[in-house]
Amino acid sequence: MKALVWHGTTDIRCDTVPDPHIEDDRDAIIKVTSCAICGSDLHLFDHFMPGMKSGDIMGHETMGEVVEVGRGAKSKLKVGDRIVVPFTIICGECEQCRRGNFSVCERTNRNKKIGDAAFGHTTAGLFGYTHLTGGYAGGQAEYLRVPFADATHIKVPSGIDDEKLLFLSDIFPTGWQGAVQCDIQPTDTVAIWGCGPVGQMAIRSAIMLGAKQVVAIDRLPERLSMAKAAGAVTINFEEESTVARLNDLTDGKGPEKCIDAVGLEAHATGSIDTIYDRAKQAMMLETDRPHVLREMIYVCRPAGTLSVPGVYGGLLDKIPFGALMNKGLTVRTGQTHVNRWTDDLLKMILEEQIDPSFVITHRVGLEQGPEMYKTFRDKQDGCIKVVLTPGRA
Repeated sequence: MKALVWHGTTDIRCDTVPDPHIEDDRDAIIKVTSCAICGSDLHLFDHFMPGMKSGDIMGHETMGEVVEVGRGAKSKLKVGDRIVVPFTIICGECEQCRRGNFSVCERTNRNKKIGDAAFGHTTAGLFGYTHLTGGYAGGQAEYLRVPFADATHIKVPSGIDDEKLLFLSDIFPTGWQGAVQCDIQPTDTVAIWGCGPVGQMAIRSAIMLGAKQVVAIDRLPERLSMAKAAGAVTINFEEESTVARLNDLTDGKGPEKCIDAVGLEAHATGSIDTIYDRAKQAMMLETDRPHVLREMIYVCRPAGTLSVPGVYGGLLDKIPFGALMNKGLTVRTGQTHVNRWTDDLLKMILEEQIDPSFVITHRVGLEQGPEMYKTFRDKQDGCIKVVLTPGRA
């Protein structure tokens, strides 16, 4: 089969690789009908995340048709079922899964010892990510093996376009969780840093959850325009001070809730801390650029909440923890507990409360994936979200 394969920093190729096969009774194999490139994939593309190996298959936003089912999964899946595959691999049985904390499933990281060493305790296995999270093959391919498939799936109806359903795999529940973690009240101003795909979903989620005012922060006109169309107030941080504008919008008090939809590769124009971060990255003394996290701590209203769905990978420097502690801020974060939210989010899609496909700007075949990684990373051609279709010319 064809798949997008990691060969090193900024080196993604469309290779011919062996087809996946059933390895465990709980497995299923799907024929991929749609997949997407995620901002988290760019962290791997630029090699900011450790634990990648040449030959790893990329991708964790995938859906398709079941073509083979292991004996242990036959009670939940059958050949011909149409499913979305959450990026988190879950057993559905461990203590964390029973509590709905699916992204920290205790059983699915097959490299548990590495996860324990890196994080103190292992987290869930993830598709198409690093060997810290299991080293599972990803879904930017013609076929995908789904481990623990009886639990790791979202069954979806026929007759609805892939594009409306695909983002149940990651960015829609990620944006939703980012907003839910804020415990949004009707009097709240919610500030969201980053108007990429997750940020766009967080903006709409915050609005649906009843925020008084949603403020979207970015530097790209096409992203800010998309945010404004949803009803957000926008800030272009290249043209004005984010901190000053947020204070103006909140009578000098700061937003009650702040969402970091950027993560480890934050950009800032003329910011001393960004220059510092890039220098430390170059000397391998720091892995992540946490400008947004610092800014949120500074501008958030005392006793407010910081929600961090943006991915961080390693070591951060110069975090103003004294400000965070003295202001009494609450921080909530984590990889997304996808299956906790999907029943409600699927219902929203079916009832036409939201169509997540609004975020798609580029639709190409799988073979064009390597060039689209560069287009997406460099924000060329107005690229906000790329959907790949195996077999599409």
